Amino acid sequence: MVGCGGTGSFAAEGLCRLLAGHPQIELRLIDGDRVEEGNLGRQNFCPEDLGRFKAQALAERLARRYRHPVAYSVAPVQRDDLSRCALVVGCVDNAEARSAIAQAVSPALWWVDSGNGREFGQVLVGNAKAEDLRGAFDERWSVCHALPLPTWVRPELLVPDPGASCAEAVEQGPTVNLWMATLVVEAVRRLLEGRLAWWQGFLDLETFSLRTVPATPEAVSRFSGMRLKSLLKRGD
Repeated sequence: MVGCGGTGSFAAEGLCRLLAGHPQIELRLIDGDRVEEGNLGRQNFCPEDLGRFKAQALAERLARRYRHPVAYSVAPVQRDDLSRCALVVGCVDNAEARSAIAQAVSPALWWVDSGNGREFGQVLVGNAKAEDLRGAFDERWSVCHALPLPTWVRPELLVPDPGASCAEAVEQGPTVNLWMATLVVEAVRRLLEGRLAWWQGFLDLETFSLRTVPATPEAVSRFSGMRLKSLLKRGD
């Protein structure tokens, strides 16, 4: 998991709960930020964590609490950091980190990306560039092998923001990160179980609504802005 701030700090604990009883699956947390006073009211940290690296504080606490192996890194995420992973969960608020993740993703590496504003947010799931989408859907077995990268569907995610971080740039609601973390963990759970039926989820706390986009050739074609139906379906 890349990013241990508002959403990531809660999602990390949810993932540990999810992986309890599966010691062969290692969870690795990547974040170079330290816990500050302003983080305590909205993120999953306590006063004892002040000044510590977020990834380290979370990893040590969660490993003790859930008796599950949790590794951590405080260095900026690099492509090589993700080369041996099967799944990367992105809870970051900057284009640089998303760019590193996008470069590392391949058909063998799925990416669950999350982002949010004050009272809304989205979770996007993907693993493939345009050239890797051929035969993405096997309709005979109702299986999806590939979906477009989050940064292909939302290219603005790779545009650097010269302003402050997400938490500083916009005042966020006190519960939006808890909701987003739940949505992230649910996406991971269903993906690991092989029954995730959607690839985009949109949360709006103002209207208290959750909307998902189904993982179908028609939906992928519509959101990618390309005529991909014939390419996405697998022939005999």
